[in-house]
Amino acid sequence: MLEYKVHQEEFEEYVIFLHGIGGNSTVFGKQLNEFKKQYNVITIHLPGHGKSPSVKSYDERFSIELNLREVLKVMDHLNIDRAHFVGVSLGSIFIHALMQRYPHRVKSAVLAGCITRFSPFAAILLKLGDGIKSLMPFLWLYRIFAYIMMPKNNHAVSRKLFIREAKKMNRECFLSWYRLTPFVKSTYQLVQTKASHIPKMYISGREDHLFVKALEEDIQGDPSAEIVFLDDCGHVCNVEKPKEFNDHALRFLSRQAGCRLKRVQ
Repeated sequence: MLEYKVHQEEFEEYVIFLHGIGGNSTVFGKQLNEFKKQYNVITIHLPGHGKSPSVKSYDERFSIELNLREVLKVMDHLNIDRAHFVGVSLGSIFIHALMQRYPHRVKSAVLAGCITRFSPFAAILLKLGDGIKSLMPFLWLYRIFAYIMMPKNNHAVSRKLFIREAKKMNRECFLSWYRLTPFVKSTYQLVQTKASHIPKMYISGREDHLFVKALEEDIQGDPSAEIVFLDDCGHVCNVEKPKEFNDHALRFLSRQAGCRLKRVQ
């Protein structure tokens, strides 16, 4: 089972946090105390992160679906039928996949630094990375992408956090996650069909230059989606602007707590 931690357990509503690739629950360090005042909070480490099983420990091919089932195992173990989800970067991708595949388990979603698809420039970078990943230490590749994604001085804190936490990951786990990047677009393709009834708040930094344009275009047809841009802020907006992020996210969740899901026609 994935490593998880229950940070609070005295309220009716559950909020589950999912981190990004190479990261862990420390990326939500500036959220946990505020969210614990109103919700039962659970952080989960995805395979290959923290003390969760290695990606090589599974008998089947490592896939997005496998990861979804692992998250659901934690929910089932804790007797949680449905929950609110908060994800950043890769975590937001998996929340999209969860809403497509298991929409009945998601009450609402807050998606930070969300990726719906890669821009042509980002796609080229990923292909180049795929070509050279066997020629260099994976941390060099991770560091290069961190600087490309978060290039400005005001991104330094989140950039350093991601690089520092990635050092705790081994090469095989990182490369297994890297091989899932071509499937990112597929995680959003049916969200508006399968999960148009699920309330979603997208929070992104205006300087999240690789992803915000596509995100803004892609969610336009979703009647249950709203988007907030944080100024002077990059990809990991919950780290760079924690107070603004927390204010927007908690107001959104307070409107959803206890809401009944509408049936999709």
